[in-house]
Amino acid sequence: MIPFNIPPYLPECSVYVEQAIQNHKICGDGVFTGRCNKALEQMTGAHRALLTTSGTSALEMAALLMNIQPGDEVIMPSYTFCSTANAFALRGAVIVFVDVDPLTMNIDPACVRAAVTPKTKAIVPVHYAGVCCDMDALQAICDEYGLLMCEDAAQAVSSAYKGRPAGSMSTVGCFSFHETKNFSMGEGGAVLVQDPELAERAEIIREKGTDRSRFYRGQVDKYTWIDIGSSFLPSELNAAYLLAQLEQHERITAARMACWNQYHAAFEQLEAKGCLRRMHVPAHCTHNAHMYYIVLNSLSQRTAMIEHLKNNGVNAVFHYVPLHSAAAGLRFGRFHGEDRYTTNLSERLLRLPLHYGLSEADCSKVIEAVSSFFD
Repeated sequence: MIPFNIPPYLPECSVYVEQAIQNHKICGDGVFTGRCNKALEQMTGAHRALLTTSGTSALEMAALLMNIQPGDEVIMPSYTFCSTANAFALRGAVIVFVDVDPLTMNIDPACVRAAVTPKTKAIVPVHYAGVCCDMDALQAICDEYGLLMCEDAAQAVSSAYKGRPAGSMSTVGCFSFHETKNFSMGEGGAVLVQDPELAERAEIIREKGTDRSRFYRGQVDKYTWIDIGSSFLPSELNAAYLLAQLEQHERITAARMACWNQYHAAFEQLEAKGCLRRMHVPAHCTHNAHMYYIVLNSLSQRTAMIEHLKNNGVNAVFHYVPLHSAAAGLRFGRFHGEDRYTTNLSERLLRLPLHYGLSEADCSKVIEAVSSFFD
């Protein structure tokens, strides 16, 4: 069976983890955490990058940094993971779900504009499949209405929009380094901020609301509790595992891109025949080959395809159940406008195996299995 995902691994991961153990410093904010932060700053151009325990905790930090208050409205796509909504619902926000662009599955700026009210505080675009949202259109809405923006770039580490790195184009950017992501530390994430004052507060929130980071830099003679916060620091062991991948991010991305391109070329004829729709990437977006998906013609066809692939030794999976239809989505939010594409496409989208180490032969087996379904 070709697995849907295998977490990325390089031999240097083991070397760095062993070094972290020998350093007798395995809690947060050690040498390896610092090196990861610097690597992310170099990759994205962010003023400050801070590793977190997860992509979820990165989003929770973002909600705190943006001072989301009870009753504030936060607009986001319904087609996303629950952490995107949870982070803001925890602050008492009303989640306003809107429809997606059917070509990219990203939030539709026209739907965002229609959903803005006097209570709207922020927009949370999700760069689905590592393909960036229309950031120019979204920023124009933010500028017009005085809104904040948080990029959920969990899937978009090393992606870009018109040359601008994902995660660096908003008030706060959030990454994930879960085992399903291009670069992984098992569980982990990062917060990216551009404003120096916001970066200082991010350090405080991340360190349980204390100015401990300033103490370690010798800026204060003792640290104390000065703001709300939590323990968002990952272990040095996790950071050490991640660092090896960040140092070789171009190599990992190139390997994933080779698989993505192989899929994309192979399915061109099936798309031309109307059997499926291939993943779409706008010309102005540089994506990271986070995933390759196809869109089938119906839910029943997707169900049959999953079973067919399983019988042919391929593990393929679908993705999100739209949040506005979930019990918590109904409780903490509402859907604005017409659900023209979100639910329909969510029932037809199928993700194919794609991970670092997937061989050309493996991809060929997947392609053959998909093609034989239509034969």
